[in-house]
Amino acid sequence: MKKSLFAALPLFLALTIFSMVALASSAIQDNQMTGAMPQKSFDRIVKEVRHELVMLPFYGVFDNLAYKVDPGGTVTLMGQVARPTLKSDAENVVKRIEGVTRVVNNIEVLPDSPMDNQIRIATYRAIYGDPALSLYQVRAVPPIHIIVANGHVTLEGAVAREMDKTVAGMRANSVPGVFSVDNNLVVEESDGKKK
Repeated sequence: MKKSLFAALPLFLALTIFSMVALASSAIQDNQMTGAMPQKSFDRIVKEVRHELVMLPFYGVFDNLAYKVDPGGTVTLMGQVARPTLKSDAENVVKRIEGVTRVVNNIEVLPDSPMDNQIRIATYRAIYGDPALSLYQVRAVPPIHIIVANGHVTLEGAVAREMDKTVAGMRANSVPGVFSVDNNLVVEESDGKKK
């Protein structure tokens, strides 16, 4: 009886190892078919894309860059820029990130208009000249982005308090020549969560 148990042991081990290999290879095939990457690689790409975009030399308060990374390594760039070169610069820096397989550049280049340029400057002065909002101006890239297209102003970014969002919207609405204001500012709660 003991002999038959020990004789069956190698067969049992071989079947166990074979089934483990089969399960592992099917999991690898599923990942390859869906194009999914490990979570650690995905998180690294998301972090690097954000870093590269924020570090662009001509990225400023009159631009708004956003992005989406899918698990297959495709990065979709979105937003609006005042300079056409910033659109291509953003695409070029993201293409060089390890693990990025493709870049879809949906960044809109805003119209070059003297009237829009005047509105940009006046809105900047109105918002960042307000004592309640002046503290946001001291950062390398101010967190309140002012997007102007054909006289329409959109505020993008994040502020610390609901009152700051309200004041920024009121200041933008007070600028002569502005047709409308969309206040898309996100309010960060005191514990660091966004509303």
